Amino acid sequence: MNTDQSKLISGYIAYIQFEKGLSKNTLDAYLRDLNKLLLFSADIDKPIIYLTLDDLHQFIARLHDNGLTARSKKRIISGIKSFYKYLIIEDYMENDPSELLESPKLGLQLPDVLSIDEIDALMEAVDLSKPEGIRNLAIFEVLYSCGLRVSELLDLKISDIYFNEEFIRINGKGDKQRLVPISEIALERIKDYLTDREKLPIKPQYSDIVFLSVRGRQLTRMRVFKIIKDCALIANIKKTISPHTFRHSFATHLLEHGANLRVIQQLLGHERISTTEIYTHLDKSFLRKEILEHHPRNKKH
Repeated sequence: MNTDQSKLISGYIAYIQFEKGLSKNTLDAYLRDLNKLLLFSADIDKPIIYLTLDDLHQFIARLHDNGLTARSKKRIISGIKSFYKYLIIEDYMENDPSELLESPKLGLQLPDVLSIDEIDALMEAVDLSKPEGIRNLAIFEVLYSCGLRVSELLDLKISDIYFNEEFIRINGKGDKQRLVPISEIALERIKDYLTDREKLPIKPQYSDIVFLSVRGRQLTRMRVFKIIKDCALIANIKKTISPHTFRHSFATHLLEHGANLRVIQQLLGHERISTTEIYTHLDKSFLRKEILEHHPRNKKH
């Protein structure tokens, strides 16, 4: 990359990091996507500020040929538009080549949800004879009890757990804090784990982090994914599941048992109710039962 282009990129990083206030995970995603465009730019031997709409169409076509999903392409296009918007704001360019770049339309993607029996089977699949077994069981209980994102689980601090009040404080997207109730059984699992945790060689910087590796370091996303995949295999669960599956299951089961959608929105930390409304599509049999029981015309007949 030439010096001028490096200056553009470093300026853009500062812009999205400080002016837009993006989280670290979102920032990393933007930069990964921008790097794809930089590689394309180098491949056709054309500086990024000279790319045209036709070039960008060629870039998107290449992403399609490489098997990227419509959702991934939509995210990348959003990042490209953000980058060129920055170049216009800073007067590096006069015309935005991405202005007419269209994002693919996405259909409603309903996430996989575990039944209560499948949740129980996952819990039972945890091998408590292993050193990390008690920790893994606590992770499952917290994910399901509180509906956390995996990043929120990994960043959970001991000082953010209010054992007597049965609440935890969560730092969510955009550093927005929320209080989430936590079940008694999840708190018991955490207490069991904290006793085991004292035996770990804990690094000072992780002393307040709840869930640690056996080496005393903060767990990674990939490690939590692996724990869940291994237990799903043992439990003979065929669905494609991840830490987020616990979050989907948490919300769906609350809805099925009569929780208000606004309450679920607050518990999940969703900024918009429209994000939470996906859960109303997940269990049609439940929705039909609600209509049959509560709609006045159905009650009469």
